[in-house]
Amino acid sequence: MEKMVIKVPVVIKAKVTEDLKAKIVAELQEGVKAANLDMEQFEFSAKRAMNEQANQDSNMLGALQEQIELERAKRMSAKNEVEAKLARAEKLELGSEVGHGQLERTVEIEIGSNLEALLGAEILTEDGKVIAFRA
Repeated sequence: MEKMVIKVPVVIKAKVTEDLKAKIVAELQEGVKAANLDMEQFEFSAKRAMNEQANQDSNMLGALQEQIELERAKRMSAKNEVEAKLARAEKLELGSEVGHGQLERTVEIEIGSNLEALLGAEILTEDGKVIAFRA
C-alpha cells in the first residue's frame, strides 16, 4: 500500500471582535442567570424534601441531607465554572484568537508525508467568515 486516506482534525479559531465578544458574554450571562435560577429551585425543593422527610421518618434525615449537600456542591461547581468563563470572556482582548470548535478533513497521505503538518491545520474566522487557513 503506497497511499492511505485518513481523517485529521482541523481546529477552528475565531478572531475576537466587538460582536463576537458581546455574543459570548451575553450567552455566558444567560448561563449564569440559568444557574442562579436552578440553584434557587434546587434549594426550594431541598427544603421541601427535608420537611417531608422530617415528618415521615426522621431517621433517614441524615442520609437525605448528605445527598442534598452532594447535589448542592455539584450545582455550585457548575455555577462557579460558568461565572469563571464569564469573567474570562469579559477580559478577552479584541484581535486575539479563541478556540471555536473542531472539524475533520480527509487527506491522502503517502510514504514520506509530513504527518505533523497535516495535524496542525487551523481555520481562522472573523465574524463567521473564513479569513485564513493555517497549516
